[in-house]
Amino acid sequence: MYLPRPLLSKLYTSLLARTHPLSPPILLLVALTPDALCAARILTSLLKRDYIPHKVQPVSGYTELAAAGQNLVQPLTRQRGGDGGVVVCLGVGGLVDLEEVLGLDFGEEEAQLDHGVEVWVLDARRPWNLQNVFGSGGQVIEGDGTEVIRKIRGVQNGRIGNTYQPGRGGVVVFDDGDIEAELAAEKEAFCALMEMPELGDDHDFDDEDEDRVEASDDEDQQASSRKRKSSGGEDEDDSGSDTEEERPRRRRRSNSGSAIPSSPSEDRARRETFAFSNHPSSSIPHSPAHAPSSPPRISEPSARQLRRKLMKIRRKHEAILSSYYALGTSYSEPLSSLLYNLAEELGREDNDLLWLAIVGVSSIELFTTDVSNSKSSGSFSNRTERIRAVLQDEVRRLNPTPQSEIPLSRSDSDVSLPTTARSPTDMSIRLSPEPRFLLTRHWSLYESMLHSPYLSSRLHIWSEAGRKRLDRLLTKMGVSLDEARKGYTHMDIELKRSLRDRLLKFAPMYGLDGLIPPKSRDKEGWGFVRCWGWRACLSAVDVAVIVGAILEVGAEPGFALTTSSLNQAKDSHKMFVSGSYASRIRALPTPDSSPGHGGADAIAIADPDYTTNRFYAAFDALAPGTKNLSLLLGHVDTAKHLHAAILRTGSALMNKHQIRHLRAFRMGVVREGPDVPLFCHPGALAKLAAWVAEAVGVLEAERGAKEKGALVLGALDEGRGVYVVVGLGGGGAAGMRVKTRAEIREKEEKKKKKAEEKARRKLERTIKREERKRRQREREEANGIFREEGEESEDSESEEEEDSDDSESEDEEIVEKRKKRGYGLNRFGAAFQEVVEETGARVRIDSFEHSVVEVKKEDFSGFLEALSLKSVVG
Repeated sequence: MYLPRPLLSKLYTSLLARTHPLSPPILLLVALTPDALCAARILTSLLKRDYIPHKVQPVSGYTELAAAGQNLVQPLTRQRGGDGGVVVCLGVGGLVDLEEVLGLDFGEEEAQLDHGVEVWVLDARRPWNLQNVFGSGGQVIEGDGTEVIRKIRGVQNGRIGNTYQPGRGGVVVFDDGDIEAELAAEKEAFCALMEMPELGDDHDFDDEDEDRVEASDDEDQQASSRKRKSSGGEDEDDSGSDTEEERPRRRRRSNSGSAIPSSPSEDRARRETFAFSNHPSSSIPHSPAHAPSSPPRISEPSARQLRRKLMKIRRKHEAILSSYYALGTSYSEPLSSLLYNLAEELGREDNDLLWLAIVGVSSIELFTTDVSNSKSSGSFSNRTERIRAVLQDEVRRLNPTPQSEIPLSRSDSDVSLPTTARSPTDMSIRLSPEPRFLLTRHWSLYESMLHSPYLSSRLHIWSEAGRKRLDRLLTKMGVSLDEARKGYTHMDIELKRSLRDRLLKFAPMYGLDGLIPPKSRDKEGWGFVRCWGWRACLSAVDVAVIVGAILEVGAEPGFALTTSSLNQAKDSHKMFVSGSYASRIRALPTPDSSPGHGGADAIAIADPDYTTNRFYAAFDALAPGTKNLSLLLGHVDTAKHLHAAILRTGSALMNKHQIRHLRAFRMGVVREGPDVPLFCHPGALAKLAAWVAEAVGVLEAERGAKEKGALVLGALDEGRGVYVVVGLGGGGAAGMRVKTRAEIREKEEKKKKKAEEKARRKLERTIKREERKRRQREREEANGIFREEGEESEDSESEEEEDSDDSESEDEEIVEKRKKRGYGLNRFGAAFQEVVEETGARVRIDSFEHSVVEVKKEDFSGFLEALSLKSVVG
């Protein structure tokens, strides 16, 4: 079932109404992403205000999700002696059938009772599992053993209405608007398949069977037509002229007492004939001569024809669902934004919740590489811009500008980055013209620009020439290298105030148009900054980077590795293991055909502690107020270390030409170097892959490639004997944001040519219009009609707007291609599954990101060889 967006507050209000002191606590299953953590903070804040008990459980993958279902969810069901409850999945399980994974699909005897567990699903990943969205919460078994769809009051075709009464259990998906706007065809196909009767294996025809069935139907029709001819106009004795093969068939088809069951259409035809014979009008004699003038009998389709028609309809609907699942993975609206909308509808919004929503949205925008180009909502960037505009309005509403700063805010005299609070008690959120640098307030200007993924790809920072290009940019801006290498907070105040104007002036020379927000009255594209008194002033992007580093590097504050301590860190990396991991190694989505699906050959290696310690450290760092601010600031060095490692490793891959160009994608492997243990975490490897993909995208764009290829990046975990592999889609992903100097120059030339062509056409139209006016005026004067100087003929004005949009016709094909559903999305998840089924490689697919897998070291080469033949980009 899915909950429309206008009814989000209604479901929460019903939860508040039916909760009592003896109710089981609300269980929150939270994924290990900054957006999910921010959403969990918002929801727990609402639950605390309403005195609703709750429990937070981190979940890193499908194995832990299944364990949580067995240990925490199933004891709540009525079949196991519980009273039901509510389970909230934040960033968890949107791509799989949750009732199956959590163990809520009971047997026939137990399924007669509602389990009472209501699973709320909030997930930004797409595509949805349509069983969660349009399913009715399970099936009930009748006494005769037939299965029928459970009908829940207030639910129509999976859509929850105003009359819905919660408490019976089932999966409830929170709709952010995309389900009702885009999935109409999928909804119709899914509901039609649910209502169709089951056809056994005996009725699954292939093409040859269908041809045979059609041929037999033609023979039957010919036989019936001959039978009608013989009965209508010939004597009974002429029936003996039929062949011997036709007589048995005619007797079998007409003999109602035979063992062969007759079709419903034949029974209906006999009943209609009997009723016609008893009608008073049937006593009128009919001669054979009048037989052709009688109304023809309508032949009813046979059971075989109806069955074949049903199979065609079923295959049509199944093709619609298959095409939806084959679109590829993408991201939709962030969870934190959706839950802040819930808090706003409840009237509970404040600065703390607003800040959490801003951090969650910033994390998705910063690190997401797969976009959602839906037809109704536009691309992911357009959706983010709309959400950002709403958040800016919320900041202005909840944080009004003091009277003393209103004149300064209206002028452009001071647009430097805020680094201090207004007062010791200042906890406000402000808008700030944040450049696309990294940790600017906590690094030097030079280091911040050097480690920026945006600058690294466009200036070719991985090479010596790229470093010199950065030095020249700073020199043109009038910033000395000594001054740039100082901490940003210690730079000259006048330089910091004029830095934005200098960047706006000189950045376009290096193809860096999007480096800093442009000047605008409504502050479009500005970032967000929050102060905690005199203690700290952090931007939302900085907080998202720090929280992500805690989840991907480690929970120890002040984490900074040096070359001499790498071996020690590697040993400690092996020490933090989960003892029960070997017993739960079986990954749910791994196909049965894989030898690694359980058994002795499974990848049963100690799992690093990616869940418990890191999750709660990041969760505490997002706590409101100044209580855990020191924990957040203590991990600034962790974030610096992670992004310095990304720059080192990415530069090594680019300089050594270790990115191979295969047919369907680009491929690279991290096997050596001081930072290899760091990139064994899927999140850190995904960030490195995004850095490399953007760099490769710039290089290919400079060489004239119009579309950017996908990228597969692997990292060797020598201790566990596996390769961690991540796949990033191209086209609509990071490559769409890349604009090199060559592209900008070409775009400017096209724009100039279009302007010249438009001016030429306008001049030609003006000359023709004046000539028409002159001739018309001469004709009117000859006929004695004289007009005033200001009057003009209406016919001449209509000619002016005919070719107004001719200049845009050249880009229509490109625009239409990008609007195509599924364009540029990531299809590596489906490709990985297909490769495992075909090759039998020992692969573990346990991450909620289906484009992340672990491959046994011995099977890695064969896995890549088979993967290179797959279509991985829409």
